[in-house]
Amino acid sequence: MGIHIAVGNFQFRGRFESRAPISCEWLQSRLPLEGRLTQARWSGEAAWFPLRTEVHLAAENTMNRPKPGQILLYAGADSEPEILFPYGFCKFAWQGGELSGNHVISLIEGLENLRALGESVQQKGAQPFRISLNESL
Repeated sequence: MGIHIAVGNFQFRGRFESRAPISCEWLQSRLPLEGRLTQARWSGEAAWFPLRTEVHLAAENTMNRPKPGQILLYAGADSEPEILFPYGFCKFAWQGGELSGNHVISLIEGLENLRALGESVQQKGAQPFRISLNESL
């Protein structure tokens, strides 16, 4: 089962990461997930979506420097739960220091649009964001 992600006018397809099964199951149970994706203040070339709910998940398949298209779910206690969407160089952080997030989704289509998505989020501000299941993958 695949994932469809829309951000503004950009479309992406991805897959859940098998090394984060509990986090992926948690996320999948909340799809479709909709809101606005904004520029991350502390993490470099990344956007974020605050989950606005408590999330209690153990660390699994964690990373601090995700590559473009490696989407993280942060469920820790140091900062607000969120989805981190890297589109360039990223070092996941909050105002108090470094963070690590669970790598839950890898983009497999649309990677060529990540740079343009980043420019759009930076120059135009918050963009409509939706993650949904795509059963055709």
